[in-house]
Amino acid sequence: MANATFRIWRGDKSGGGYKDYPIETSEGMVVLDAVHQIQASQANDLAVRWNCKAGKCGSCSAEVNGFPKLMCMTRLNTLDLTQPVTVQPMQTFPVIRDLVTDVSWNYEVKKTIQKMKTRKPDASDGTWRVNQRDVDRPQEFRKCIECFLCQNVCHVLREHQMFSEFVGPRFFVYAAALEMNPVDAADRVADLKDKHGIGLCNITKCCTHVCPEEIKITDNAIIPLKERVVDEFFDPVRKLFKMFKG
Repeated sequence: MANATFRIWRGDKSGGGYKDYPIETSEGMVVLDAVHQIQASQANDLAVRWNCKAGKCGSCSAEVNGFPKLMCMTRLNTLDLTQPVTVQPMQTFPVIRDLVTDVSWNYEVKKTIQKMKTRKPDASDGTWRVNQRDVDRPQEFRKCIECFLCQNVCHVLREHQMFSEFVGPRFFVYAAALEMNPVDAADRVADLKDKHGIGLCNITKCCTHVCPEEIKITDNAIIPLKERVVDEFFDPVRKLFKMFKG
């Protein structure tokens, strides 16, 4: 066992500060284990959100030593325990209490994205004929656990607070999963440009770097969606074609 100090943010929407908790660690512990140990022995009123403790529910998102992480997937042997381990709530969203933030905005945003609209079957048996590569392409996006770490680090939301103009990387992934579905017939391109603010993303890849599921958010979701917007609204050849067609 080794001694460690956890410096945990305590407070609510009216304010707060950090409090130090010394603990004894053991082999194999993760940050969430340490928080639970502190909650059980030193701070019974410590608020923390968690569920599966297996990196699949996305509930225990926080910032550990300033880096957005899932607490259940951050092993203590990857941290410098000679220094206090700082644990704070995600900074982009309003604090409810201690390590718990209000992420309800994300669920409201999700409602603004057009749902799937299946195209007419193209086979006599009432099914569709699609290429396997088109089926495989959006499968990566299904791994998203909605931890909202990508939303937390996105500068458009974090620094510029453009919540009414920008849906964030999580929902570009969601939109991409629908847009790239080979049997989907809805057209979300105009919404991406005018309602969801995809043009505000400057592809710094900060969202990709923090994704615990290693989804290539920028390369495989955001950039292809940007390309669709450019093709639809800014391609001079297509504009000319529409002019003559109209």
